[in-house]
Amino acid sequence: MSNARLYQVLKAPVFSEKSQRLGDTLGVQVFKVDSTATKREIKQAVELMFEGVEVVKVNTLNTKGKTKRFGRVVGKRSDVKKAYVTLKAGSDVQIGAGEEATGETATNE
Repeated sequence: MSNARLYQVLKAPVFSEKSQRLGDTLGVQVFKVDSTATKREIKQAVELMFEGVEVVKVNTLNTKGKTKRFGRVVGKRSDVKKAYVTLKAGSDVQIGAGEEATGETATNE
């Protein structure tokens, strides 16, 4: 498996109440992934992207896009494939780790 392919597998993290609860209680992280990605590719991509993280299990879910109406126009949302990645106990994925928070506050002068 080439690294170029692995960098294209993970598309975005999923931020929802359910994914936050799963992360806090069970150590499961949820990602939107490429629709052609396999479980083995997803595991390798997570371990490559996030240093020191060991993946125990990967579950995938294909969600069909809903048909929505906008007045007279009928539209369709995109199909999405999500991956529920179970991490080894004690390891955590830091999303947005490049953004450091400083304790300084801005003042108006």
